[in-house]
Formats: sequence, C-alpha cells, structure tokens
Amino acid sequence: MDSLFACVRVADVLSFARDAQEGGRVSAFNVTVDVPKGPPPVVDLSFRDEHRLCKTDEFSSVFAFRRTLRGKYFDVLYRPNSSGTARLGVVIAKKLVRSAVGRNLIKRIVRESFRLLRTNLPHRDLVVRVTTHMASPDKCALRGEIDALFDRLAL
Repeated sequence: MDSLFACVRVADVLSFARDAQEGGRVSAFNVTVDVPKGPPPVVDLSFRDEHRLCKTDEFSSVFAFRRTLRGKYFDVLYRPNSSGTARLGVVIAKKLVRSAVGRNLIKRIVRESFRLLRTNLPHRDLVVRVTTHMASPDKCALRGEIDALFDRLAL
C-alpha cells in the first residue's frame, strides 16, 4: 500500500499529513492540522518598575562592584542580582551632554534597547553611564553601541 505525504506550513509550523487514499493526491485544503489550544505565548517587552534601579543604594552597590564593559560612548557597569530579571539605571552627567533634549534622547535610546533585549540578558543590575562629551548625539551610533554592549553582556 503506497501512501503519500504532504508537507504543509500552517502558522509557521511544519506539519505532515498522510494521504489515506491509495494513489491519491494531498492538497493543503484537505489536511487537518493540530494547532495548540490557548493563547499564544506572550513575551513581556514592557519596562516596569521592577526592571528599573531607583534607589541610591542600588546604584551605589553597582558602582562598588566595579565590573565594567566599555564602549566609545558608554560604560555599562553591572553586578549580579537576586531578582528574577535584569534591571537598568541610566546616568548622564550634565557636563557631558549639556542639552536636556540630548540627555532625554540618550535615555530613551538606552531604555528602548534594554526593553527589547531584557529577556536575553542575565539577571544583573546594570548602570549605563555616558563617558564622552556629545554636543549632538547620533541616534544610530548610540543605538548600535548600546546593543553591542548588551550583546557582550549576554555572553
């Protein structure tokens, strides 16, 4: 008894259907596929209070631990934590970025990168610190560097 198999892609899942008829053809229209029940798994990409460093003691403990990844524009200081997720703090000196608009732009770029990469990061407290003078920050260069530093941290 010959049986034919068809490969069907439904909702990005590769499924195989067996033709019950002898010598018949299988089409995607007459194949039944078992789709898992329930809502799809949800990845939390928010930036809530439990993902932030807020207190002075939390920042001080990261600075005291003295582990750093260095880049052209940023230093990422880190230390292990006991919470179930990575947490972020951002430090931008007014001396290095004079404009409040520029400081807020850098904070938004760092937070957005952290928000998207948080699930890949180890459970550590992170403090991102600007290290060079920036008159007008380049968004693409800043985003590229902070992503690279977070990727190095994840290794």
